Amino acid sequence: MAKKKTAYVCSDCGADHNKWQGQCTGCGQWNTLQEFVVGNPKTASRDARFSGYAGDSQGGAQLVKLADVDLAELPRFTSGMQEFDRVLGGGLVPGSAILIGGHPGAGKSTLLLQTLCYLAQSMPAVYVTGEESLQQVALRANRLGLPTDQLQMLSETNVERLTQVLQQAKPKIVVIDSIQVMHMDGIESAPGSVSQVRESAAYLTRFAKQTGTVLFLVGHVTKDGTLAGPKVLEHMIDCSIMLEGSGDSRYRVLRGIKNRFGAINELGVFAMIDRGLKEVKNPSSIFLSRSDEAAPGSVVMVIWEGTRPLLVEIQALVDDSHFGHPKRVAVGLDQNRLNLLLAALHRHGGIHLGDQDVYINVVGGVKVNETGADLALLLAALSSFRNQPLEQGLIVFGEVGLSGEIRPVPSGQERIKEAAKHGFTRAIVPKANVPKQPVAGMEVIGVDKLQEAIERL
Repeated sequence: MAKKKTAYVCSDCGADHNKWQGQCTGCGQWNTLQEFVVGNPKTASRDARFSGYAGDSQGGAQLVKLADVDLAELPRFTSGMQEFDRVLGGGLVPGSAILIGGHPGAGKSTLLLQTLCYLAQSMPAVYVTGEESLQQVALRANRLGLPTDQLQMLSETNVERLTQVLQQAKPKIVVIDSIQVMHMDGIESAPGSVSQVRESAAYLTRFAKQTGTVLFLVGHVTKDGTLAGPKVLEHMIDCSIMLEGSGDSRYRVLRGIKNRFGAINELGVFAMIDRGLKEVKNPSSIFLSRSDEAAPGSVVMVIWEGTRPLLVEIQALVDDSHFGHPKRVAVGLDQNRLNLLLAALHRHGGIHLGDQDVYINVVGGVKVNETGADLALLLAALSSFRNQPLEQGLIVFGEVGLSGEIRPVPSGQERIKEAAKHGFTRAIVPKANVPKQPVAGMEVIGVDKLQEAIERL
């Protein structure tokens, strides 16, 4: 009997090691190596092609010149939700593998069940459940009032048996809920381990590519919010999206992390109601539910998410520190960026906050990843520090450099026009982003330096 070959794979970065060790040399994390049994290709038929589909070629792989590749646009079809299509890059692409993750209770299964019940009316669709029973899924669908007469269900966790059923049904779209409970014969480790998740995802992705099936894989997340399982899982699939949202909020944000068929960091906003997830056509409206009375430390900024502008309120609270080490807390922003900007405010703005506690919050649970929020953050902190409210019709955006300059941001004119649509009348922006033609109803003030922006307030 041949001796089994084992390897040790890091669950964070996917690096392979010949033996177990406490620290991964690839990413430097501790206790992340998990044993992976290398299968014998002679004992499994995992490389066999899936027959019966148009994409099957009996002759095997063939060389094709790059100039001869068909440049026709990939056919897409809608998911039934414009916000979902936006995050996916315009719709669903046949043969694509999509990984959707999120915290428990975020609404992953609800979103996919709604999508498949809609698509099943016009094309064959299969929902594979491994965590719930068929009765539990049926109860949820009836509670949401979804059409259930055309959607086909399957309760199975073995990948080989699952693909055999799918070959006979020949669906156009398949949901696997979830990839962590799937397993393959010949791999001795338990479902959810690195080896099982890695092999199961590779097998299902190969099935989707060769059959032209849209494949949705539901993935769990770790305690820090990242996708659980080997890092190579994110490299196998075509699109990785995360459904974000806390349990005390009715809004859910669908964010594109990776997309081979569209833009990344695209944002889709949904509201969780008693009938499931409902898409929000105008996300800026839900993040601008401000009080009629102006309060210190609050200002509206315009950030750019994917292909559209988004108006978000940023709040700051600056208070005397009662401890030897002042606190710096940022919710929705990078805390290291906050420390950097406060140093620039002291050096180039003459405002010393070294003995103050500074708390920053982006309203609505939005996570800002761009530098266009720098100027709004500093002006909100200055407003709280001086206890002077800013005017209600003011919007601010711009990047602050270490030398005190205000740098332009992409799509500046589109941001100003979006703010004007929502009734804002004054804008403090980088001078390079000032539009050449005046915007109706909007006074645009361009600034070059941080000190100039403070003076114009």
